[in-house]
Amino acid sequence: MRPWLLLLGVFLPMSYAQTPPTPEGNPVLLPAGKLGLEVVQEKGALTFRKNGLEFTYVEGIGWAPPLDANLPPPQGMLLPAAVLRAVGLVAAPEARVRFSAEARRLRLVLDLPEGDAVQPVLSDLTPYPGRLELSLPYFVPGLEGVQPAGVELAARYEVQSTLVTLQAPPGRLYRYRSFLLESPRRYVLDVYYLELEREEAVQPGFRYRELWAWTPEPVRMYWLQALPGRWRLEPVGRPGERRVLPEMAPGALALLNGGYFDGRTGTPIGLWVRGGVPLSLPFGRSALFWQDDTVFAGLPRFNASVQLADGRTLRVGLNLARARYTAHTLPGPVGRTGENVHLVQGEQIVATYPAPFELPEGFWALTFPVEEPLARTGETLRLLVNLEPPVNYALEAGPLLIQSGTNVFSPTAEPFRDRAPVEAVAAQSAVAWTQDGALYFIVTEPMRPEALARTLQELGFWGAIRMDGGGSAQLWVKGQLKNPNGSLLGARPVVSGLALYPKP
Repeated sequence: MRPWLLLLGVFLPMSYAQTPPTPEGNPVLLPAGKLGLEVVQEKGALTFRKNGLEFTYVEGIGWAPPLDANLPPPQGMLLPAAVLRAVGLVAAPEARVRFSAEARRLRLVLDLPEGDAVQPVLSDLTPYPGRLELSLPYFVPGLEGVQPAGVELAARYEVQSTLVTLQAPPGRLYRYRSFLLESPRRYVLDVYYLELEREEAVQPGFRYRELWAWTPEPVRMYWLQALPGRWRLEPVGRPGERRVLPEMAPGALALLNGGYFDGRTGTPIGLWVRGGVPLSLPFGRSALFWQDDTVFAGLPRFNASVQLADGRTLRVGLNLARARYTAHTLPGPVGRTGENVHLVQGEQIVATYPAPFELPEGFWALTFPVEEPLARTGETLRLLVNLEPPVNYALEAGPLLIQSGTNVFSPTAEPFRDRAPVEAVAAQSAVAWTQDGALYFIVTEPMRPEALARTLQELGFWGAIRMDGGGSAQLWVKGQLKNPNGSLLGARPVVSGLALYPKP
């Protein structure tokens, strides 16, 4: 059984309306019309007919032969289930029904009888045009009580099944799925009735779309497509400064939030290159690279070294890419027990501390084994970083999702101390591209990064990388925020973004 089915099994018993239980001694009653019966009333008798079948109830006497006269009596046009079984109109095993209804979905849960051997037909997001008809291989007498708001549901009872018809509100996109759960055994039917997908031309070469991804739950996706050779991409923003995206690039056709940043100081976390000039150094996760019409993503390749006062240079690690000697450029805790920390401002060592040490903003640090110092407080120390190959533009984020058309997402492939970017259900933001050079800005409703990667691969993308998500996930087109934003205060200010322009 799939893991998500097991999770559903944990939560299914909660928040479900259930058809009222039949008090002990009171029979289950069904309308004769739901079984296709014609009813004739004459001389104190009720006669029920269907396809040559005929049976009669006489007031004050009981059921006429061949039925047992002591079977429960009808109540007007309502017939007891025991009578229906006796005349052969119902032979399917009985299942009780529970339901829950939301703005986008109706869920029916059939609690199946013990020892049930019937195998209902399972489905996987089957589409239908606007009216659903399903034959359930059970006798489900409680369906008359299922009345979700805005949805018309009816039931008709056959000998070996219950025929369910459902009509959702007009102008909706429909899908349904069904599956079995065990211990206890349940049959679950989900019917989705969703807002229509939409698409519009923004200007020649650029289209905006809203569509559904199936994870298997439906998730709304918002994206801006730029055709090959029609776009120009620039990183926008300023380290240490948080602003709303349209303020960073008022003339941009579209804007997408950028990479991660330290919430307290606004310091960007990871590589940021603009016009060939590094504004921030690699932190150790995947980055988006581009130059002219070429876009790719992966782990930044670089050489980091420090130059001592006597001119000697020594290779060092950088941020998460630790080595015996490691340079740190992001505010926060650095170093480990057994190490010392040179605190450097510009190119001068201003102090030396035992690790771990809280690196303040505006400084960088070099950690090293206590017994192996390279320099002393007051001496110069220069940090040198070379990217391989050099690029005009880069912005680090991650994790990497799609590479050469293959789903490469792995929650352990890249170092994230905060697991939210690789595990949490949250709004997602991504840059994706096709093999022929079309570029996409994509934001989604809350979903898992793993589901995003799987969806993007199914949609045929050649490459994709996740940008910052959650409340920071934003897609702006012509100055309008297109996706519902997770921030309670509206559009969240961020440190970096990606601006898309038409190519002249």
